Amino acid sequence: MTCPSPFMTPEREAYRNNLRRFFDSEVKPHVEEWEANRAVPWELHEKLGDLGVFGFGIPEEYGGLGFDDAFMRADYAELAFGCGASGVAAAVGGRMISLGPIARFAPEEFKRTVLPEIIAGRMNSSLAITEPGGGSDVANLTTRAERDGDDWVLNGAKAYITGGMDSQWFVVGARTGGPGIAGISLFLIEADTPGFTRTPLGGKMGWHCSEQAMLHFDDCRVPGTALIGPENKGFIAIMNNFNHERLAMIAGSLGMMRVCYDSALDWARERRTFGKRLIEHQVIAHKFAEISARIDMIEAYLERICWAINQGLMPAAEIAKAKVQATKALEFVASEAMQIFGGAGYLTGNPVERVWREVKVMAIGGGSEEIMRDLAVRQMGLAGQ
Repeated sequence: MTCPSPFMTPEREAYRNNLRRFFDSEVKPHVEEWEANRAVPWELHEKLGDLGVFGFGIPEEYGGLGFDDAFMRADYAELAFGCGASGVAAAVGGRMISLGPIARFAPEEFKRTVLPEIIAGRMNSSLAITEPGGGSDVANLTTRAERDGDDWVLNGAKAYITGGMDSQWFVVGARTGGPGIAGISLFLIEADTPGFTRTPLGGKMGWHCSEQAMLHFDDCRVPGTALIGPENKGFIAIMNNFNHERLAMIAGSLGMMRVCYDSALDWARERRTFGKRLIEHQVIAHKFAEISARIDMIEAYLERICWAINQGLMPAAEIAKAKVQATKALEFVASEAMQIFGGAGYLTGNPVERVWREVKVMAIGGGSEEIMRDLAVRQMGLAGQ
């Protein structure tokens, strides 16, 4: 954004600059290697843990930062997704949507011993809600947990679980009551629990350096203490997590748009056609004006939402609408950047080519555009009128 942001503080600017230096030196030089290897080194988790990016909203006594800040959450997501391969952000960030329920509901001993290890990047955790036949329809999940004496026995499957192959702990949503959102509970399950297995997903269009997994629960027996939070109230317990995830995807889309803009502008300034630089052709220059406008609008919308969150609000309708607009803007920007590059944009290794392949995971992940529109309508009180 060319206009100065009224929300930019010296502390936030210092945080952004620190993150930018980290990604410039520790991540960007290696993204091609990590994409080819289909993984990021574990040291990256620990280095980011040292920066505190996993500790928002978690008390210091459990290894967290002791404060929360929506702007700083968004700043991290923007720069992480904008590092040139958004799969890097997914590879290290799967834990972030499971940390909230763990910090709120896990047993005290777990929060004092294991949670700091997860926040420090030495261990990983994942949120396991999505199912093969359910997608965003969380209220109709079918994984079932039945009481058996003092234990619970789980049966079912989860799909597209980010971090699922290297996480040691999982927050699993399972049905313990009747139909709908009122019958869902959360369980904290260790990876080596008998009856719990996981398999990696096959080849993916994008996010090559991030592993997603299928989880399988076959008479998976866990102790009664594995139930975290109130029984049959698990859906409510994870609602804020979905909002934080969507906030990150809005900011991540913004970071990916900036990658497209910067890469295409560098190319347009160097590439010569018909006797002059590409940027000097009016039809190309106008593309940059429109791309820049989309970036500015999403940034302004995002900052307004962050401000509201920091005021103690959780504007779910605005977050849902902004996620749709951010991913639609990302799709437009990636397409225009590809047009500017021409054939060079179609080559593997071009950052815009990678962004183009990863547009749809942003539009679907965390709640598809269609689900987000429906959610916004209901949150606004318009449904049925």
